[in-house]
Order: sequence, then C-alpha cells, then structure tokens
Amino acid sequence: MLYWLGAALGADRLKRLADRIPLTEARDVEPAESWFRRHGAWAVLLGRTVPGVRSLVSIPAGVERMPLWLFCLLTVVGSAVWNTVFVGLGHQLGDRWTEVGRYSDLINYVVIGGIALAVAVFLIRRLRRRRRARDPVAGEPAGR
Repeated sequence: MLYWLGAALGADRLKRLADRIPLTEARDVEPAESWFRRHGAWAVLLGRTVPGVRSLVSIPAGVERMPLWLFCLLTVVGSAVWNTVFVGLGHQLGDRWTEVGRYSDLINYVVIGGIALAVAVFLIRRLRRRRRARDPVAGEPAGR
C-alpha cells in the first residue's frame, strides 16, 4: 500500500505535502530523494531489516517508480532475513527466550532516547533557522 501511495503522490506532491507539515520543508525531501536514487535497491533490502524503516522505505520506492518486480523481490529477501534471524534466535534460546527481555528493554530505552535526542536537536535547529529567517538581526551580537 505504501509503495502505491508513494507512486500516486510522486515527488512534487510529496514536496508540497512536506511544506504543509510543521517544521518540514520541500527541500528536506531532496537529499532523501537523491540518496534513494543512488542506493534504492540497498535501501529497500536493508530497510526491511530495520524496525520503523521496514514500512516507510516503501514510499520512496514508489515515488521513484522502482520496478515493482524488483521492489517485491527485495522485500521478500529482506523480510526473509529479518524473519530467519528472529526464528533462529527463538529456536536457539528455547525456553530461555523470556530472558531476552532484560537486555532488549535496555537496548530499546537507549535507542528511543537516541531518537528523542536526534528529534530534539532537529527541532531546535529548525526553529532557530526559522527565527533567523524571519528576523535576520536576531542572530547578530548586540550593538550592531
């Protein structure tokens, strides 16, 4: 569904949509577009193994009109890797699988904290840039 959404939106509509979302701009989409053009196949393949990215990688694949057969193949391979790792780990752990929670909770908190920090830094920088764009004098030292 997200592949088709990306294909239906296209790059221009996606940029217009980005302009409407608070604290985002059309120019935020351009580096992602360029990166996906260079690494599209790898992005889909590896993206299918990363939580949170697993679904979202479908949108740029659709926007860039990656051939559907290639997108499906990369999705199957990437998802098979993801599932094989977890099934294999579950098999190896056997009845001890509940012990993973002790470690995964800590990892989850660190990852969530890192994401929250990255979002906070992004928002602070974006708000400062917007403030400077509205009031060019605000960024200058007093007395000028």
